Amino acid sequence: MAMTSSALLLDIPASAAITEPPDVFTRRESNVRSYCRSFPAVFAKSRGATMWDEEGRAYIDFFAGAGTVNYGHNEPRLVQAVIEYLSGDGIVHSLDLHTVAKRAFLEEFERTVLEPRGMAHRVQCPGPTGTNAVEAALKLARKVTGRRTVVAFSNGYHGMTLGALAVTANPLARAGAGVPLPHVRVAPYEGNQGVATTEALDALSQQLLLADQQDGGVAAIILECIQGEGGVNAASTEWLQGVAARAQAHGALLIVDDIQAGCGRSGTFFSFEPAGIDPDIILLSKAIGGVGMPMALVLHRPEHDCWQPGEHNGTFRGFNLAFVAATAALRHFWRDDVLARSVARHGAIVTDALAEMVRAHPACALSTRGRGLMQGLRCEDPALAARIGRAAWDRGLVIERSGREDEVVKLMPPLVIRDDELGRGLEILAEALHAATH
Repeated sequence: MAMTSSALLLDIPASAAITEPPDVFTRRESNVRSYCRSFPAVFAKSRGATMWDEEGRAYIDFFAGAGTVNYGHNEPRLVQAVIEYLSGDGIVHSLDLHTVAKRAFLEEFERTVLEPRGMAHRVQCPGPTGTNAVEAALKLARKVTGRRTVVAFSNGYHGMTLGALAVTANPLARAGAGVPLPHVRVAPYEGNQGVATTEALDALSQQLLLADQQDGGVAAIILECIQGEGGVNAASTEWLQGVAARAQAHGALLIVDDIQAGCGRSGTFFSFEPAGIDPDIILLSKAIGGVGMPMALVLHRPEHDCWQPGEHNGTFRGFNLAFVAATAALRHFWRDDVLARSVARHGAIVTDALAEMVRAHPACALSTRGRGLMQGLRCEDPALAARIGRAAWDRGLVIERSGREDEVVKLMPPLVIRDDELGRGLEILAEALHAATH
């Protein structure tokens, strides 16, 4: 990557540069910060699949804000929609008042996403983050069924607030709660620690039976069709259909957390579509906001819409800039199948490239996982994954790790990444793997 062209693209005025010492982050920001430790730069500008730091160095982005910027950084048409709305004195904050921005989004979401899939689901805006959506879904499932127990899965990740944390498997995250996290049973996710499909479904049946006998039944089963933070584990159609059938048989609502894997990340708008299942509740956040605008949705069947007015609320449950950006994203990317076909093509390129890396390093015990543009390279040795990540960063590639021990190098580039950017990013990853093993 030529530094000259990157510097020209950056074009940041001197007055915009940070004037405090670089250690202001260390001096003033909480120790809880995390991603900046893996990617130690001060970022200043981004466009598409590229980010630039304040010194003008370019980085190819295989992280995409943990799946938030599916449509690329600062997609011009989405940014322009937001600018025009603000320039016209459009209302920004409205709680859950009716606004023209919300109406436009709901009409577009109905027309482009729900109606073509035969979905009658209602749309709830619970607050701006994914964990807000999870909390609302768990409350609703318990309200609908009158039961308390929820079944979650090993290696699952659903958020950091107490209810969402209770159904999250990560032990470090759970330990931070400081209180018990009750009313949750955990079943093995298909493939985790070698658990086969039939074995995983049998274990789920056992947990449901115990809950029926001891807890008065199960309110909901919550799952990710592709576990993102848990290691890019993609569930099979057989397992997903088996889970859905068992939920129905036991009177439990099926909640699909599509916060990271949704909005086209897996190749279809919803990650569960290839399996042909029909969840009671679907959770969206991250990319639904279009250009990184904070937004979350809970989609639930009409018969489950038993909320009393104001029974679940929040100050930022109607962020109109997010409605505007989301509406533009749906119009530009989901009224036809061009993006979905592009994700399928690029996903195949990633699959082939990762398979070649596995073949080229037989002694490293590598394996691949995931689908679409949510794939991973699993390392038997987590230390190798860490070395790969550092070497990739040094070469100008932003890429994170996930899994129980951060043993999976996770690839999540923007869905709109150009062929040359994707190719160069995969080249860097291959170079990083070679460097990490020599």
